[in-house]
Amino acid sequence: MADVEITPISRLLVANRGEIARRVIRTAHDMGIETVAIYADGDADAPFVHEADTAVALNGTTTAETYLDVDKVLDACQRSNADALHPGYGFLSENQGFAQAVIDAGIKWIGPSPEVIGLMGDKLSAKKLMQEAGVPTLPAIEIDEQTDIASAATEIGYPVLVKASAGGGGRGMRVVENPQELDAAVEGAKREASSSFGDDTVFLEKWLDVSRHVELQILGDRHGNLVHCFERECSIQRRHQKIIEEAPSPAVTDDIRERMGSAAIAAAKKLGYASAGTVEFLLTGSDFYFLEVNARLQVEHPITEEIIGHDLVREQIRVAEGETLSFTQDELSINGWAIEARLYAENPAKNFLPSPGTIVAWAPSTIGDARFDSGVESGSVISTHFDSMIAKVIVHAPTRREAAARLARVLETTQIQGLTTNRDFLVSTLRTPEYLAGDTTTDFIDRVQPARIREVSRAELAEAAIAVALEGQARRRATASINRNIQSGWRNSTMPPERITFAYGKEQEVLVEYQSQRDGSFAVTIDDQLMQVNCFMAGNSQVDMAIDGHRVSYTVQPVGQTWLVQSSKGGLELAEQPRYPLTGLADLSGGQVAPMPGAVLTTSVSAGDSVRQGDLLLILEAMKMEHRITAPMDGTVETVHVAEGDQVENGQLLVTINEDE
Repeated sequence: MADVEITPISRLLVANRGEIARRVIRTAHDMGIETVAIYADGDADAPFVHEADTAVALNGTTTAETYLDVDKVLDACQRSNADALHPGYGFLSENQGFAQAVIDAGIKWIGPSPEVIGLMGDKLSAKKLMQEAGVPTLPAIEIDEQTDIASAATEIGYPVLVKASAGGGGRGMRVVENPQELDAAVEGAKREASSSFGDDTVFLEKWLDVSRHVELQILGDRHGNLVHCFERECSIQRRHQKIIEEAPSPAVTDDIRERMGSAAIAAAKKLGYASAGTVEFLLTGSDFYFLEVNARLQVEHPITEEIIGHDLVREQIRVAEGETLSFTQDELSINGWAIEARLYAENPAKNFLPSPGTIVAWAPSTIGDARFDSGVESGSVISTHFDSMIAKVIVHAPTRREAAARLARVLETTQIQGLTTNRDFLVSTLRTPEYLAGDTTTDFIDRVQPARIREVSRAELAEAAIAVALEGQARRRATASINRNIQSGWRNSTMPPERITFAYGKEQEVLVEYQSQRDGSFAVTIDDQLMQVNCFMAGNSQVDMAIDGHRVSYTVQPVGQTWLVQSSKGGLELAEQPRYPLTGLADLSGGQVAPMPGAVLTTSVSAGDSVRQGDLLLILEAMKMEHRITAPMDGTVETVHVAEGDQVENGQLLVTINEDE
């Protein structure tokens, strides 16, 4: 191989946002490299913008107007005098044309060559190359205008996977169980692929109902050196998108690891791979099949870093500078176990629908020596325009069981409030017997059914309500203009107890009656149970108290009439109820409302149409995913209140239906 000139990078532009932008900036700064951030309008005050040495506005709000606009990103490189660009993952990271344009502009591209990106960006071409390299693959058929889709699916055999040829992240993918679902699945996958990647090419692939998603991290340099950094298992998924990953895999034996590693290296050699990448496989028993090559850094790369003790972003930068890899295959070994959980703004109880909004309170746990790769802080907004991931939480431990237990506690004791997240679902998943036993196939969520939300006991609700009542009282006394320094238990007449009611969700209320005593304690009654409460601290969002001698601590924060409560058991929200509630309000019957903010992608009905329960009414797009809105009953459409292209808010009326009698 020809000599490779070593040219150090001095100023690096990160063509991404959120946690991965912060991750790349951190390593670049450690290496003494200046950094440049780019940002959409909504990201102007995001942490990654402030942490970069300088930042360039892209002047737009949507993905297409900002992080996917090649001309704007290249202009930002020129304006900031960046001599290198790191694309992170997603957005333009696997765009061959963009990578070539960066190189043509005289800027170092931190990633594999444009040629490799092009080969791997087309999943069909990738499968053919892997077959030539001797890597096992699953049957697949491309769909074009001449393809008899029904016959192709029959040839492969149901169930089949409709899969976008471009992109990744679970977008443009549909599992089809029978012929009746095929046409709609193909149409939806093509539409989603076009929206996400600008390419609506899809193909059919054999779908394995029970398998494991196992991938190998590869690294190569421009001197011909190649290594794999062992495997990661990413089988815990919803909507074909990973939410819990671990390294190594509990199902991979030494023999499988050796064979899979050899296959990954063979794939990398076939491509002439240089930089970081991932070869993904489906593992069933001891057999494995090529899935795809991700020609970029993966979201889940931290767990590999934890078990091998090397910084993969640092290696990417060094390779781009012309250096050799810092280590050889023989120098790598697996140290302990690492697990990563992806914390998303989504509602598991509503089939993981996106739940955008403002993070009112964000406080990563201080226990368990966890790594938080996040792009947020208190006050950050999770927008409908971008992915809903809030943070990646990573734990490393000597054993898998200890790593799982530690990660569950870290998540449990992390404060994330103001919007709905999957935090409690992640905790319940990590504690299921099936997960702890390593029974983690891709059908895990449907098969095991971990609790979607945390069950909060009446006793825990009572404790939280007492904490809120005491915090509220302390705040009122702190702002009182009269008698603020007089101990609350002193009075010259008998006064009735204070009464306050809190709502938890839509079905539970907690009435708290409390009366201060001359010794400074409180007599508290909830559900006819009298308790003695000694308050050691309250009034600064921290409540430290003992209930009948049992000492507990809470973080309590008001947001309007809602109180955000965090304890060692997790978080919850209590809504303070007015003393004189309004009456006479009624719900609109026959109306179908938006389950989250988003854009109306298509409408399928008009006024006067007859519909059956489950019929498609319209499709909403939010956070780069499609969501089908269906009829809740048999009836006749009275009014369609929205049109294609409309932006809608959570709870907005979409369609009114008159129910059949």
